[in-house]
Amino acid sequence: MSRNTIASIDLAAIRHNFDVVRGLVPEGKIAAVVKADGYGHGITRVAGALKNADLLAVATPGEAAALRNGGWSGRLLMLEGFANIDDFELAKSLSAETVVHHVSQLEMLRQRGWMAGNKIWLKLDSGMHRLGFPRTDAGAVFNELESMAGVGAVILMSHFACADETGNPKTNIQIERFDESTKGLKAEQSLANSAGVLNFPQSHRNIVRPGILLYGISPDSGKSAHEIGLKPAMTLTSELVAINQCKKGETVGYGAAYTCPEDMRIGVAAIGYGDGYPRHLRSGTPVLVNDRKAQLAGRVSMDLITLDLRGHDDAKTGDPVVLWGEGLAVETIAPWADAVPYELICGVTGRVPRVTI
Repeated sequence: MSRNTIASIDLAAIRHNFDVVRGLVPEGKIAAVVKADGYGHGITRVAGALKNADLLAVATPGEAAALRNGGWSGRLLMLEGFANIDDFELAKSLSAETVVHHVSQLEMLRQRGWMAGNKIWLKLDSGMHRLGFPRTDAGAVFNELESMAGVGAVILMSHFACADETGNPKTNIQIERFDESTKGLKAEQSLANSAGVLNFPQSHRNIVRPGILLYGISPDSGKSAHEIGLKPAMTLTSELVAINQCKKGETVGYGAAYTCPEDMRIGVAAIGYGDGYPRHLRSGTPVLVNDRKAQLAGRVSMDLITLDLRGHDDAKTGDPVVLWGEGLAVETIAPWADAVPYELICGVTGRVPRVTI
């Protein structure tokens, strides 16, 4: 039995979504975020679709190296910066820009210097309390970085905790704190992630950092991707590999978790948590069989799922099953696993071929 489980990657959709972001931020620069293997879409593949971005942003030096090895010669930013001397030297060899968020990184810069002309992004903690210098240190660290040999310019940045919640006052508080701590510091600024781009235009500043928007997914549960004008970049599909006739009262799958409410057909599709389809998805999770709604019946196994095929009397083995993507937004699937869409697209495993369409 051959296995026809694939993640189709639509590069035209990524380019379209970039244009949507450009429409929201007509004046500023765009740092397109392609970390986590391009949010599961393939980092070099995605980079090829984002040639109009002002720069690409990754999390780690290894991701930066993958982009350089894949042919990206433009500006490149490491959002986590460097954790040790090896990372520091790799960043320099890649001519990457780096975020500096901690005194240990500052000490490495003091000892080793930076590259002539390359920029440093100074990250300030405006209230998320994850990465960033204390706001009270903003002026001193900024002035030290500006005076360092090899530093071309310093860019001021922070990151939002709750920008996907428009009713939460946290984001406006963070913006106010950032503005207070950077008053009088003449530099480009970068605040907005995808949710900031969408919900807080006052945060756009000089450079925005969209991630999830580029892949056709809304960061805001109150605004669908369709409403924003986005197109899904990943469609995860499989096919029916078996159809079984089950009697009322019979149980299906591990733990006998699903009991057939009537005589019915149960379809089996060749995908499971070994492919990144979350094990915690519950019975009732929607799928598409032949472009029509069906639903999960029973637990997700490592390699297989079972489906309620009532209303699909014409379904047969070999028929396509869409798990998310075109026609079935991943945002509607994630809550069935008590997850967020980011987890689902980033979690598709290497066993699933990515096919560019």
